[in-house]
Amino acid sequence: MGSKQANAVDVHVGLRIRAARLAAGLSQERLGQELGVTFQQVQKYEKGRNRVGASRLSDAAKILSVPVSFFFENNEEGDKWKANDGLVAVTEALSTPEGIRIARALARMSDPNLRRRVADLLEAMVDRNSQSAVA
Repeated sequence: MGSKQANAVDVHVGLRIRAARLAAGLSQERLGQELGVTFQQVQKYEKGRNRVGASRLSDAAKILSVPVSFFFENNEEGDKWKANDGLVAVTEALSTPEGIRIARALARMSDPNLRRRVADLLEAMVDRNSQSAVA
């Protein structure tokens, strides 16, 4: 048997599991305990290497306090699933502890102008870093 390519749906669902887990403040080990699997299995789910069965996905939704539909949001185009590189990049960024911290801080900002300025600052920092890396 050759190596099996991860399915785009499995990768998307895995990224959403990771994002919800981090947002809930749970470790892979703790989520695994709650689901009755090892933390290694949770890693495989999050990377899209293993598919998550319907009942286990339902259990994960309950544990993470999200609707099951959360795991499928923002990646459907008609009946065709495709990998959306932009969405994958955003989901991966938000699936890090730093991404969660930034998102939570932005969510606490009631002033939309302040949020916009923070976003502008982050973009300027990234653009400057990218330009200096090329030079």
